[in-house]
Amino acid sequence: MNIIKPARLNKGDLIGIISPASSPDDLTRIEKGVCYLEKLGYRTEVAPNVGKVNGYLAGTDEERVSDLHYMFGKKEVKAIMCVRGGYGTPRLLDKIDYNLIKKNPKIFVGYSDITSLHLAIHKKTGLVTFAGPMLAVDFWNEVSSFTEEMFWTLISSKKKFGKISNPENEKFYVLKNGKARGQLLGGNFTHMLCIAGTPYLPSFEEKILLLEEIGEAPYRVDRMLTHLRLLGIFEKIKAVILGRFVDCYESDQYKKSLTLNEVIDDHFRNVKFPVIYNFKHGHIKDNITVPQGINYRLDTSDHTIEIMESAVE
Repeated sequence: MNIIKPARLNKGDLIGIISPASSPDDLTRIEKGVCYLEKLGYRTEVAPNVGKVNGYLAGTDEERVSDLHYMFGKKEVKAIMCVRGGYGTPRLLDKIDYNLIKKNPKIFVGYSDITSLHLAIHKKTGLVTFAGPMLAVDFWNEVSSFTEEMFWTLISSKKKFGKISNPENEKFYVLKNGKARGQLLGGNFTHMLCIAGTPYLPSFEEKILLLEEIGEAPYRVDRMLTHLRLLGIFEKIKAVILGRFVDCYESDQYKKSLTLNEVIDDHFRNVKFPVIYNFKHGHIKDNITVPQGINYRLDTSDHTIEIMESAVE
């Protein structure tokens, strides 16, 4: 597959805002996020259907796809940022014009539920996208300096980013020793597996797999890891990077359960590829931005994860 890199973002460029999943309960978060972007020197355009509500969805499927197409089709828009995750993007995958995206490659940013869009766009176009901050989650109030520094550097610089550090240089944990190099794909575990067996999940052959999750009890994480193994993905990948698994514990103190760490150790202690844990990406304030589809290097001997090329042109 030919990898397509979007053009880097410059001050004064136009950032498009879309809401392909759920809508925030507090719509003023969108206004505050827009103010943040404009104070940094960027222009913004909020898509026509942003702010609509259809149950747990940010409007109908047709409205959300229309906004996505509008922003990819508008030449002046140089980057597209999602308002939030939640749920809804898997419903859009068979309605998207991927040729439009391929002909108009742009910076595309979001995480959580947006994972299914990242993976489908990679499979259908080869475009490098960014599992990174969202307008009404990360950029509306008390913005993390760690999150913003890494994010803006990645999307505005054509230089190789190099080694990734956790906030406050907290160490990565090594679950399985080894070295690996390859393109990275992944994101939210649930939303990756929900498109397994469809034409929208890319091949993980010789890839580095990233996984993060929130609010899933250990038995559910166990079930997802078993599903991943039975899909044969463990036989194809070169390494696993485990991001943050937030609130993934058994809340019922009377219910028998393995711990999250016991589940993870059970599934990864005998694999043949390196595994690193405690990579600060996921549903957290100080969040590592992860470009999808470019080459990374992983070496457990010195606890390093390195981005080996630029993510933009």
